[in-house]
Amino acid sequence: MFTHIMIGSNDIDRSQAFYDATFAALGGKPGEKDARGRLIYSHEGGRLMITTPIDGKPATAANGGTIGIAAASAEHVRAWHDAGVAHGGMSIETPPTERPNGVFVAYLRDPDGNKLTARTRAKS
Repeated sequence: MFTHIMIGSNDIDRSQAFYDATFAALGGKPGEKDARGRLIYSHEGGRLMITTPIDGKPATAANGGTIGIAAASAEHVRAWHDAGVAHGGMSIETPPTERPNGVFVAYLRDPDGNKLTARTRAKS
């Protein structure tokens, strides 16, 4: 359904340090900047793009929005969470934990306040 997710940042270099570290913890590659200075992460057909707002106003986080990122294992979720906290993110909601349906999940806010979650798939 989606081609990509685009979020705003007030500091692209700070965002790159955060997202490079968190995606590396999940086995992903560092982001690349395009000709417009947008930061692009591609993995398994999905794309996350980070940009300074084109209207020139400050970037703000979506109230009520969450970006979900797939993780292969609970260890990947923990590594993602630890990398995010070490690179300017803030742990939110609960510590990394397993839910009753078997999903292992963690939540962070990136340095610009965007809410993220990394999670495994539910156990069948």
